[in-house]
Amino acid sequence: MAWTKNSMKLLLFLPLFLMISTHLLAQEEARRLHDAHDTYKEKSFTHRRFKHADILPVLQAVGQPLSVSQVGESLEKRAIYQVKAGTGTTKVLLWSQMHGDEATATMALFDIFNFFQAKNDGFDAFRQTILDKTTLYFVPMLNPDGAERFQRRTATDIDMNRDALRLQTPEGALLKQMQQTLKPLVGFNLHDQNPRYSVGKSGKQAVVSFLATAYDEDRNINDVRQRSMQLITGMNRVLQQFIPGQVARYDDEFEPRAFGDNIQKWGTTLILIESGGFKGDSEKMTIRRLNFVAILSALKSIADGSYRQEGIAEYQAIPENGRALFDVLIRNATVVREGRPVTVDVGINYSEVNDKDARSFQYKSSVEDIGDLSTFHGLNEIDATGLTLVPAKTYSDVLNSAADLDNLDLPALRRDGIVLFRVKQVDGVGQPSQAVHLLHEGDAPAQPLQLEQIPTFLLMKGTQIRYTFVNGFWQQKREGNNSPQNGIVD
Repeated sequence: MAWTKNSMKLLLFLPLFLMISTHLLAQEEARRLHDAHDTYKEKSFTHRRFKHADILPVLQAVGQPLSVSQVGESLEKRAIYQVKAGTGTTKVLLWSQMHGDEATATMALFDIFNFFQAKNDGFDAFRQTILDKTTLYFVPMLNPDGAERFQRRTATDIDMNRDALRLQTPEGALLKQMQQTLKPLVGFNLHDQNPRYSVGKSGKQAVVSFLATAYDEDRNINDVRQRSMQLITGMNRVLQQFIPGQVARYDDEFEPRAFGDNIQKWGTTLILIESGGFKGDSEKMTIRRLNFVAILSALKSIADGSYRQEGIAEYQAIPENGRALFDVLIRNATVVREGRPVTVDVGINYSEVNDKDARSFQYKSSVEDIGDLSTFHGLNEIDATGLTLVPAKTYSDVLNSAADLDNLDLPALRRDGIVLFRVKQVDGVGQPSQAVHLLHEGDAPAQPLQLEQIPTFLLMKGTQIRYTFVNGFWQQKREGNNSPQNGIVD
């Protein structure tokens, strides 16, 4: 057979054509998964602060082709469960909530369980490829004691992700035992990260961050780690169509105590997925959907081997996480110091404070930085050029209790800049239902602007109030409330 120049060119371009076709198919499948997510969304989870008792009835309802078994227990004797799926030779281990307050992926795993139990939904071939080629071992809520308190650490007060060497936590010992016994080809280490991480130095929030963990100090790349990079490259590609420019890469400095680094070292390809933040979605339902899409897309590429077509340069081109964000950034405000006007930017961050039962939370805000913050960005920004930052006003009388607020015309007082109230007894007072700042009777309000203070102040144009801040949340004149419920007891 004689080869023509055109046929030779065709042969040269065939691998590229096949790769592009595979990528397009993966993106189309990811789009369909994304759009169909509500069909599989486990309705039991409407917020992140669920507990071990909340997952038990959901696990009991899991059916074929999945199976559920207990594989261990926590320090406080809460059962730790494994959900198993598939009959293939390639083993994959996935665990979530190693840190008790990082629950986004736990919700996504239960959505995935529902996906695998579905039929005749247009995904039968997709699903069967995974189930035939792989055996999946899921451990949702590896740290149930931490989840009970909605805290990072276990009941031993040890960070489990720094316990891979000493194995002082029963939960950490279980994870190592499972890795050593199952010897999975791939492991998924599913976490949440600070929602104020940015994509590089950009002002874009890192919605999802990935990491192919290092297995040694020199950050070498062997076949095991290369597979991590290839799989992440594929997941990044499919997520870019939903969150363009909002995927980052975690710093890969070797941490000898961490499970991710050691599991990579022990021969299992390790993929770290960090769920960051998405503006306006404090309960992370959007990122839950993205986890669902990314994990299923990766499982499919493991099952059919398509990840092998990926290079690692695309992984290395993902921008690293940056620290360039505040929750609120006020630019170019004027403050008066010793009678002299000074122009400053003000960075404010919100912190979640668990309520008593750790099922809900309230925000406590803080002034994190003051000065020239021109290299930073805010998830919310205010241009305060021409505005002066001054203390909020304090109500003249001392209230007997917070209940006395109901007898006051709070909107009228707010219009006059009065949002601070002294109360004889504030101990035991929960979060105020109004946007007010409560003080003990003898406490003096903070100065107009100090580091680490609760940001309650006014931004004024001459004698007119333009913004009223209480606990870092604001009401703008003529534009209604930003969030009127975020009061604070100081």
